[in-house]
Amino acid sequence: MGRYRPPQPKSSPYITAEGYAKLDAELKAIWKRRAIVVKILAAAAAEGDRSENAEYIYRKKELREIDYRIRYLQKRLPDLKIVDHPPSNPQQVFFAAWVTLENDQGEEKTYRIVGPDEFDAKKGWISMDSPVAKALLKKHIEDEVKVKTPNGIENYYISNVYYNTD
Repeated sequence: MGRYRPPQPKSSPYITAEGYAKLDAELKAIWKRRAIVVKILAAAAAEGDRSENAEYIYRKKELREIDYRIRYLQKRLPDLKIVDHPPSNPQQVFFAAWVTLENDQGEEKTYRIVGPDEFDAKKGWISMDSPVAKALLKKHIEDEVKVKTPNGIENYYISNVYYNTD
């Protein structure tokens, strides 16, 4: 008997135009990769004993991972809502905003609020479902924000908000 795991909560359906294009390109590329893997898998299966055939076992696993990603993207892409225009008030924090925060020590960090399908910590892109983004949404420049972190409550001051208009 397996362990019951409740379903994950649905993530926000919003995405930037460039994020959607990237996911769509990934889906097209992964279909091409799948065709290559299927050919290699067929050749490995033709070699005989599959139980000791490392190439066959590896390619089956790879094919399973590819199929999982394809299923996810095919279900997720139609549900996404592309946000490609700035809000009416550019001084307020909304989806796709670049936000510069200053902490109590005077250190500045800049984040971009994006959808959960395109966040990237290295670029400073945070998911709109993250605690920091939730605390920032609908705030204005010069507002003070309190964010609950594992190290305690952090205080930030919003020093700048801007949107890419390219």
